[in-house]
Amino acid sequence: MRKLAERNVGRAIDLLNERLAFERTGVRLYDRMLLRMRLAENGEVQRMVDRMQRYRDQEREHEEWLEDQIRALGGDDHVPTEKSVLVLAETQGIERVVHRDPRLDHDFHALLAAELADTAGWDLLVRMAEHFGDREAQREFRQRLREEQEHVLFVRKVVERFLERELRDQQPMPVSYL
Repeated sequence: MRKLAERNVGRAIDLLNERLAFERTGVRLYDRMLLRMRLAENGEVQRMVDRMQRYRDQEREHEEWLEDQIRALGGDDHVPTEKSVLVLAETQGIERVVHRDPRLDHDFHALLAAELADTAGWDLLVRMAEHFGDREAQREFRQRLREEQEHVLFVRKVVERFLERELRDQQPMPVSYL
């Protein structure tokens, strides 16, 4: 990470704080969805809980790893930065859906938007590490990018299943979790 940060450590910390803010949001989104899914009276939803828990735990690992990287560069992982404030503003709508909308299909749609943005953020970090010749950072970022890409594939498949059911049956899948 040092090579990536050697020219402008403040900007590197800001970039890492951006990802950190997003990962913290991701953990909150997964926590809320897992709670709702565990309360759902639907076997199909119940069968997804273990995988969703694994993805939530990966988001938490990303969060903890980023905190360590920021501290190693001399930053404070609890001080808002320009980009972390931007991410918080960008994710407010997604969080609002997951915390207030009573339909699980809407929650997954919002989560898909979050996972797509999260994947793009890790991809950007991979590219920056590559550009600055930081192979270690590139390897670490790429590992997390692969995990995020797996999240996107799964969540997209769930959204597709909800949509297929709606189009075929002309009604959303009944999910009682409130």
